[in-house]
Parts: sequence; C-alpha cells; structure tokens
Amino acid sequence: MINKCDTESCRVPKTEMLRDACEGQEEECKFELIDIEIDNHKMQVAKGTTILEAAKGIGVKIPTLCSHDDLCLAGVCRICLVEVEGFKTLQASCSYSISQPIKIKTNTAKIRRARRNVLELILADHVGECYSCMRNGKCELQDLAMEYGITSYPYGHDNIRKKGVDFSSHAIMRDLDKCILCRRCVRSCIDLQEVGVFSVKGRGKDSTITTFGDKPMDEIVCINCGQCINRCPTAALYEKDESELVWDALETEGKHVVIQTAPAPRAGIGEEFGLEPGTPMTMKMNTALRRCGFQKVFDTCFTADLTIIEEGTELLKRLYDNIEGDGHTKLPVFTSCSPGWVKYLEHFYPEFIENLSTAKSPQQMFGTIIKTYYAEKNNINPEDIVTVALMPCTAKKYEAGRPEMCQSGYRDVDYGITTREMAKMFKETGIDLPNIEDSDFDDPFTGGSGSGVIFGATGGVMESAIRTLYELVTGEKVDSLFEHGDVKPVRGFENIKSLELKIDSVTEVPELLKGQLNSFEFLKNQTLKVAICHGTSNAKRVLENIKKGGEFSNYHFIEFMACPGGCLGGGGQPIPTNEEIRIKRANAIYSEDKKAAVRKSYENPGVLELYKNFFKEGPGKEKAHKLLHTHYKKRGKEIV
Repeated sequence: MINKCDTESCRVPKTEMLRDACEGQEEECKFELIDIEIDNHKMQVAKGTTILEAAKGIGVKIPTLCSHDDLCLAGVCRICLVEVEGFKTLQASCSYSISQPIKIKTNTAKIRRARRNVLELILADHVGECYSCMRNGKCELQDLAMEYGITSYPYGHDNIRKKGVDFSSHAIMRDLDKCILCRRCVRSCIDLQEVGVFSVKGRGKDSTITTFGDKPMDEIVCINCGQCINRCPTAALYEKDESELVWDALETEGKHVVIQTAPAPRAGIGEEFGLEPGTPMTMKMNTALRRCGFQKVFDTCFTADLTIIEEGTELLKRLYDNIEGDGHTKLPVFTSCSPGWVKYLEHFYPEFIENLSTAKSPQQMFGTIIKTYYAEKNNINPEDIVTVALMPCTAKKYEAGRPEMCQSGYRDVDYGITTREMAKMFKETGIDLPNIEDSDFDDPFTGGSGSGVIFGATGGVMESAIRTLYELVTGEKVDSLFEHGDVKPVRGFENIKSLELKIDSVTEVPELLKGQLNSFEFLKNQTLKVAICHGTSNAKRVLENIKKGGEFSNYHFIEFMACPGGCLGGGGQPIPTNEEIRIKRANAIYSEDKKAAVRKSYENPGVLELYKNFFKEGPGKEKAHKLLHTHYKKRGKEIV
C-alpha cells in the first residue's frame, strides 16, 4: 500500500492527514459521519473526505487532470469544478474536504461550460497535433477534449515549438511544450519518491516545471525510475524510445538478435490491448516476439534464479565473516537488482555503497551469459549478437548503458525496451496479442523457477532468497514453515515489511557451495532478520533508521525496490497505474509461480547445468565473480 498522506512529507489538508491516519484503526479513532447530497443522492461520508472521493464512491465521474490516486492533492487544473450550495463560485472537488453537511451538483450547464473553457485554455498553450504525438490515444487531455466536444480552438493553437525536447537522459525525455502544469511529476518525485528532481518556477502564466538550475536531465540527480512518466497525463514526459534501433538490428543481415523478457511485462502488456490488468500474456508474448523477428526468446527468470544463487552465496559469506570472522564486511546486505534504487543510493547515501550486493541484476547477468556461454555453445561471434531486454523499467535503459556492465569485453545488454515500447512494436507488426497461439521459451534458457517469476513484485527477491537459503542451510523444506512454500509475510504492498527466521539446525554444505563455505555451523541457533521496502521514499526511511542505529541496523538482508509495488509498478509499464492495477498484476505473477514445476532457484536444472559446464568453480568464484558481479560508485548530490 502507498500511503498518500504521510504526515512527515505530504502537503495536504490536516483533515485528510488525520482521516488517512485513522483508516483501519480502532473504533475510537474513526471520524464522525457527515450527511451530504450529491446530484440529489443522499449519503454519509467520513469527515475529511473530498467531494471527488465521495462522488467516486457512488459512481459519479468527475474529470481531473492534476489528481491521481497515488499522489497528494494539488487542486491546480480546475477541471474538477462542481457547484456547492452556498458558494457563489465553483469549487475544486479534489481539494474540497467535507467538514459539514453540504449539497453538491456535479453536472450543470454552468459546470460543463467552465470545464470546457478550462480545457480550451489548456489546449491553446499545448503545442503540436495529437495524431503525431506518442501519447495519441493514451492522453488524458485528449480524452477530456473528446468527452466535452471540443472540435476547435477558440483561443488559438500553436504548432510552432517554443521550448523543445530534452533528449539528454538515458531513460526519460521531457517535452515542455506538452506540459499542462498539473504538477503530477513534481508530486511523484517529491512526495512519492522523495527524490525532488522537479519543481515549479515562476507564477501565473510564467509558471514552468523545471529542474535544479534548469539543467538537462543527464546533469541532475534523477534516478530514472520513470514514476513521473507513469503519472503524467500527456506526453510531457516519456521514455527514450529504442524500438527503431531494435528494428534496425532485426533487419541487419548477419546479426543474431535475442531477447529476454522479465516477469512484470507479461502481467501488464495485455492492458495495451484492452485486456484486464493482470491478464498473463507470457506464452502469447513469446510467439509475438518471434513474429517480430527475434531469433531467440529467453526468460529473464532464468537469471533471476542465477542472481539468487550468487547473491545468496555473498550473503552467507558476509554472515560468516560477521559471526566467525573479523567482521569487516558490511551488514545488512542490500539487494542490487533495481537500478533506480542503486542510483538513488549512489546519489543520496553513498556511505552505504559497501552494503550493496555486488551481484548484477538478472537483466545484466543474462546479457553477460548470452555473449559468453551462449556464444561459445552455439559458435557465434559475440560481436554479431544483439541482446535486447524487455523490462518494466525505464531505469533499466540507464543500467544497460553503465560502463561497468561490460566485463565480458562486450556490452552486456544492447537495448532496453519497456512494456509500452514492446506493445507498440507488436501493433506495428499487426499482431493481435490476445488472439495468437502460445509458444514456449527457447533452449538453453527455457525458463526459470517460480522464484524467478515473483521477482516482479515487491518482496519477491526476498521470498526467493528465503526459499533457497533456508533449504540449503537447514536441509528442511521451507514448506514446513510456510504453507506451500509461500512466504506470505514478505508479500503485500505495505510500505516496509520485516520477518525473522530462526535457524534451529543446519545441514552439510551442498556441493554447489563447497568452494565458498566448509560448514553452516556458524548459523546454528541464529535468527536471520530480513526487511523489504518499495519506493525510494520508504528506502529513505530505512536508511535513515540505519544511520541512527535504529532497528534496521541490526538486520542482515534488506530488499529495496525503487518503484511502488516493485517491478510491476515500473516506469515502463502501461499507463494508467494505481494500487488496484498493481495488485492485479501481482496476482498474475503469483499465479504463475503457483503453477511452476520448479519453485526454488537452486532447483533450476538449467542454472545447475550452467555451473557444471561454465562456472565450474562455483558461485562467487573467479569466473562467476568477474562476469556476474560488478561495483558501484559514489555520486553524491553532484553528478559524477
């Protein structure tokens, strides 16, 4: 769950802060109920409820451009105007907190004229034509103009660009000529993520959304998470589109173009074709990718399992060093598979870089083994291989371009494609995704375990690690602790979750790990403390807690994800997004895990084969460490 109104940071009326704080609490904390009337419909609402929320509760749609389910209030677009009895002027329904009985009208001639007039004024400053816009058909401004019958521009319309597009970022493009000053990007970055890239400069007609010092996107502390894109109602923000580069590679003779697909896009891409959020598209997507021309379609879940082996081994070694050794290695260990989170840490908390796992993300591990193991196995020159990654994340584009990601001598991943970009490519090819046949992944990476699949949801990395490490260390099935092996305490959208696991007994070190550890006795009778958080605002709370010597400073392993909900809420996922949609996507991911033949990473036969034939020394050893691990650097709040 995302708390829209955290009292430490949220800029909203006190009535709404109090109401949100009281939700789900004891009876004495609940508000008095207020009698109101909306369009002659009588009802009761909790004190502090906004008119917009009350109307939504009875199925009355009030249009808005600045309000968003994930964000704090703004009340700036004035599209949501309604009549409130006793007021001479129309009121903004999104910011009107109900504190006494009132009568409201949401649909009168006066209201319709006012809303249409606001839209016409916005369109007068909105440069360009809809048919050539990348958000054509997915634009909230366009939708409202159609709903209110706007077919002309009474205040004029400019097609000559005034501000231009900032193309400097690896991941996020800004087109201020499309900006409607709704402030959603500002609130996404400040209130939701607590990064603070954007702010408002000027007043009135001179207002503009700006960055620090009006610098371009590649010179600020942007973490490339793309949450601003997911909430932008127009095309003022969008991802760097690499689809044309992928098409060029597919059409270049002699190039062997392969693609890996992460779990989250499979649970979301159907939305781009009119399907209900959370409709699984895994096998149909494989067929569609082959029709686009990809020679091989691989499953990123394979290297998610590989990540668990490498990261889990690193965790065990650090635990050994702190319990039996000199304690020089840092605890808690932080996960490193979310590139937005990693860049956030580099900028804002560089003192914790040593806590990061050195294991690459599944995306980057896959790129490496494609250009080494796969190239050798199939006698292909790595120079002729083009690796594409289908990801839910805009930050993955930045990660693919990091100079550290080329230990094989070649760039691990050549192109990162978001779920939205892939859907566009399918449509360009004439593919009707919901109605094509199924097909499986290609050998030798036919798929991962159920543990690899749940990487797409917050808590998924931790659950995968627990499934594998608990069984390897104790010799007992994790099912003895959690029904069906579902580690439900780490699931869900609570901001920060934690779990303690008591290790009562240990078993012999398995063959796979004998190169790293001789015994698990150091873990006997120990209690492993783990935590999970999603969204960098929650990461900030955990890191500040550790800095102050709080409870999390005594934890051993913490999963961090930059995006709300984890990867399924990534900046490259279909728009719109909200908590309900993210829950449905999560359900799709967990349903795939439940049906998986193999549900633990260490039982993935393909991964074990990889260690047997390629990383023969075992996880964390010289070859594996060179190709599957990396390092990060201090950036601070000045760009390095």
